[in-house]
Amino acid sequence: MKIAILGAMPEEVEPLLEKLDDISRVDYADNRYYKAKYKGVEVVVAYSKIGCAFSTLTATILIEHFGCDTLLFSGVAGAINEDFKIGDLIYASKLCKHDLDITAFGHPAGFVPEGKVFIYPDSNLVEVAKSVANSKGIELKEGVVATGDQFISSQEKKEQIKETFNADAIEMEGYSVALVCDALNVPFFILRAISDSADMDASFDFDAFLEKSAKVSADFVLEMVEKLG
Repeated sequence: MKIAILGAMPEEVEPLLEKLDDISRVDYADNRYYKAKYKGVEVVVAYSKIGCAFSTLTATILIEHFGCDTLLFSGVAGAINEDFKIGDLIYASKLCKHDLDITAFGHPAGFVPEGKVFIYPDSNLVEVAKSVANSKGIELKEGVVATGDQFISSQEKKEQIKETFNADAIEMEGYSVALVCDALNVPFFILRAISDSADMDASFDFDAFLEKSAKVSADFVLEMVEKLG
């Protein structure tokens, strides 16, 4: 087994690298990849850069170039479900693309012909995550995660995404990573720690809580790697 661990930003990957062994850096396709081991399990860690295009590229490279057969995403997200609070851990029960819109042609929001509105994670990885949560005494919440190439700080936009997709959290990479894994038949799991409330104060909250939330997510993912090994 070779597990890809992906984040969008350096802040999401740094807590992972601090705990890995035998790290070697590989520069490829204008990015940095870290081949390493965690408690004997072979991993490749990367941050994709922000957004769907970069995360699609990086996820594809992790699978096709580095030969990873499982992908775990560790990062942060903004909450649009009022029940989700800063620091909460959630996993994507399904993912959608909130800014994919050809509704003018009669299609549902988030859909293109031969595509899917929602993509679902691997059920076995979900069970592993629940097991980790139980062993650590952590409440792991599930939710619909909406992805788009926008940092949402508008209450109006937040409500629109929530109503259209019944979404609980928003971010900028999950659906595109899920799409790659789904197409290539690679099991995946998207974990997010809530770093902001996706409202008018989002930019302030994000800066204040990014580092803490990213560490919570990273620690959880490494526990999953240990169980998978």
